[in-house]
Amino acid sequence: MTGFEGGQMPLIRRVPKRGFRHTAWRIESAVVNIGDFDKHFDAKASVTPEALKEAGLLKGCDRVKVLGEGTLTKALTVQAHAFSVSAKEKIEKAGGKAETLKD
Repeated sequence: MTGFEGGQMPLIRRVPKRGFRHTAWRIESAVVNIGDFDKHFDAKASVTPEALKEAGLLKGCDRVKVLGEGTLTKALTVQAHAFSVSAKEKIEKAGGKAETLKD
């Protein structure tokens, strides 16, 4: 029998359980890097979750988090649910705006 250890307390019950893992409250976001914006969007464009889906950068998830990987040379208005600090700085440095969406 699997897990039977000859009458002693099984190992899984002897090892302390730590942490809290309840996935009901986890909020999942799709991740997009700002380096992808240069390839798929024109200057002065508005980047929304719907536009990201049309461009093929967003699949499966409705929430978007923008990360600062890559470079941005165009002034874009980016609307997302969350931004990393470096992404926000790079968007504003390029002359664009980073707008946070509410759920």
